[in-house]
Amino acid sequence: MTGSVSKRQDAVNIDRTPAGEALSRLVVLVFRLEGALKAAGDSLARPAGQTSARWRVLAAVESEPLSVARIARAWSFARQSVQRVADELERDGLIRYADNPGHKRAKLVELTPAGAAALAQIQSAQRAWADELGGQIDPDDLERATEILARILEAPALRRDPD
Repeated sequence: MTGSVSKRQDAVNIDRTPAGEALSRLVVLVFRLEGALKAAGDSLARPAGQTSARWRVLAAVESEPLSVARIARAWSFARQSVQRVADELERDGLIRYADNPGHKRAKLVELTPAGAAALAQIQSAQRAWADELGGQIDPDDLERATEILARILEAPALRRDPD
């Protein structure tokens, strides 16, 4: 399948530089990986009655309470979508909103004991899954991939509006 993705990308724009072409192929694979990881995340979270989106919000506030806006920025999500998920989690008793000493209107999201238990259940399943999948790939390759993706995320061109 990777070959067919590459050929389709060539048909879309043959005027890219070699670096632009290489990045475009990587982006296509990252998009495919995103879908596969979301499906795997949903599967890992399902036994705890959660989804990948709900898992991300729970995990974001595991160490410290955060505002919805900070959670959204951390995950590169729209604030409104995080607010919707947080409201559902609050309704289900997995998080609560607390006063924010730094901002009167922006409440902090914090885990409840039930939220911490659901998160722990998901994290336990994720550990086994990560060990199995990670064991199929050279750890040095995974470290290099992590470093490369981090550099791409930090690139100024990524933060610029492409219009």
